[in-house]
Amino acid sequence: MATPAIRMFRKLEGLFCVYKPAGVHWKLVRDSIETNLLKGLNAAPSPPLPHHVRLLTQPNNESETSKGLTVSTVSVPVLSKHPLVTGPEFQHIRVGVGHRLDAFSSGVLVLAVGNGNKALNDFYSTRVTRDYTLEAEFGTATDNFTHTGRVVERSTYDHITQDKLERVLSMLEGVNQKTLLTYSNIDMRSQEAYEMAVQGLLGPEGKSTPILTGLRCIRFQPPNFTLELQCLNETQKYLCKIVHEIGLELRSTAVCKGVRRTRDGLFTLQDALIHHHWTAADVMQAIQLYHSTKKNKKRSKAANKTSALQTSEDNITETQQSEVNEGRFAE
Repeated sequence: MATPAIRMFRKLEGLFCVYKPAGVHWKLVRDSIETNLLKGLNAAPSPPLPHHVRLLTQPNNESETSKGLTVSTVSVPVLSKHPLVTGPEFQHIRVGVGHRLDAFSSGVLVLAVGNGNKALNDFYSTRVTRDYTLEAEFGTATDNFTHTGRVVERSTYDHITQDKLERVLSMLEGVNQKTLLTYSNIDMRSQEAYEMAVQGLLGPEGKSTPILTGLRCIRFQPPNFTLELQCLNETQKYLCKIVHEIGLELRSTAVCKGVRRTRDGLFTLQDALIHHHWTAADVMQAIQLYHSTKKNKKRSKAANKTSALQTSEDNITETQQSEVNEGRFAE
């Protein structure tokens, strides 16, 4: 029979996401959550101790010199099963990490518990896109493309306008769209390519270079500006390098002041647990919400598929009926 801790662990198996603050390594986030989950699991009520029957002998009270003994049966707890003897029921659980964030970056970080690690691998085997917000500044170039690096160059930026910036962003987006089609390994003139593009499934097969699928400026206040982008197979260093290249295209320099991931596949900032909610109870609630959302999406897809099939059958029936009517009129 499963103990309360084991039943609780089964409810914890799945995917969830947290908000990783900037300046904190992802390993520290994972270890903190693992520690909190272990505390929650081991705080579950312990099952009652099993008992066994023992035979106890007592001397005869009638005479001290008598050799007769009285035997009695007593039910006593098995102390070898006591938590103080066996230790905590859970001493280690596997917490997996999805697409990682470096210490400089912040935002959505997807994690998995137990069997959820297999779901995590399946999740990233699909073409998962991620959204980022980049805070940047014109006028400076550093050795690591961020404002924390060693300054290697300073330049003017008064000639930069929002229109010029938008043209550079459009150019970069177009180049990346061509790269996306190159790595898709599919004939762009085929019906399959059209259907995949409509469903948003067009993307690289397996590993590829980082690809931007969307790029736009959402704030322009020189020297500061903010970019919003969507990408595949990226690293945070690559995103900072994009800011540097934008500065060079505008005949200036630029550094990245902050990288914030706002979406990772299905998970958004609204789903992310902040530090105060990295507890077993909150993680369990987030995982249950993920499971319910996943089930609803499967039902929605099945319903849409059934509706499409029904529509197709109706169209075929109407076509056949019209052909029969045309045949009758011809006679």
